[in-house]
Amino acid sequence: MAMPADTNAAGDIFGGWVLSQMDLAGGIAAGQRASGRVVTISVERMTFIRPVHVGDVLCVYCAISSVGRTSMKVAIEAWALRHRHGVREKVTDASFTFVAVDDTGRPRPVPPAPEAD
Repeated sequence: MAMPADTNAAGDIFGGWVLSQMDLAGGIAAGQRASGRVVTISVERMTFIRPVHVGDVLCVYCAISSVGRTSMKVAIEAWALRHRHGVREKVTDASFTFVAVDDTGRPRPVPPAPEAD
């Protein structure tokens, strides 16, 4: 939930706060796909469509869009649930790239995708 401490001088939620929430969600999705630790290496095409307001619930949706040897691109959308229970509006989207790393922080291969049942 967006809180007053997360606002800019205009009273809207900082874009950096929204970016941070998207990075957390994307890291979870990428970490699940990589079966381990991942790090963010880039954010592309971040587009702010609508502001997020105090009291909105930020809903973040992720989809793995491509997988390389050690990296993954994750398409991420953020939607605001207005005033905790109102209308949902898309507020931003971006493409994040994560790299799978080992315990020493060095890139490691992303394991093959599990087979569908």
